[in-house]
Amino acid sequence: MAGKYEIFANQPTGFRFRLKASNGDVAVTSENYKTKKSVLEGLDRFRKNAASTNVEDQTLDSLAATE
Repeated sequence: MAGKYEIFANQPTGFRFRLKASNGDVAVTSENYKTKKSVLEGLDRFRKNAASTNVEDQTLDSLAATE
């Protein structure tokens, strides 16, 4: 089973989305959105940005210091 996005009510303050991995663990939880429309827009932006985002490995310097 592939991972999935879920939209849920964060009562009483609004809505959030989360990304769940295929094993069911929550990988990402969004900020709070006041409306369902805005959470859907935020999820759309997140998905578009995630598809084109580079990974920055910030462990390289710390690994070199321990070797």
